[in-house]
Amino acid sequence: MESFSFAALQPITGAFWPYLVVIVIGFFPTEIWRTLGVLIGKGLNEDSEVFHWVRMIAAGLVTAVVAKLLLSANGALATLPLWGRLAAIVIGVVVMLLTKRSILLGLFAGEVAILVIGAIA
Repeated sequence: MESFSFAALQPITGAFWPYLVVIVIGFFPTEIWRTLGVLIGKGLNEDSEVFHWVRMIAAGLVTAVVAKLLLSANGALATLPLWGRLAAIVIGVVVMLLTKRSILLGLFAGEVAILVIGAIA
């Protein structure tokens, strides 16, 4: 039996075959869960215990992933000294606390701090 090669899609889709693969493998399988989440979550009160629990779990997961990436860095991030990565964490947390606990703004500030510290160090 022959193995499938994604390059076989090139005659059909031209240069856009990698994007087609990303959509089929990356987007469609997760989109069903997003849609179900929206449909199920429509009737829930935003101040309910369920939403507070979901927010805490989401914040914990983001925190864990960021900590793992920064503390046990590899690749280009490993070239940044540990003090720089720790400073980016502190800057991100401070910005998050100053902006009414906006995780998005905290993450953005931490990323900007990494870029600036990387340019300096």
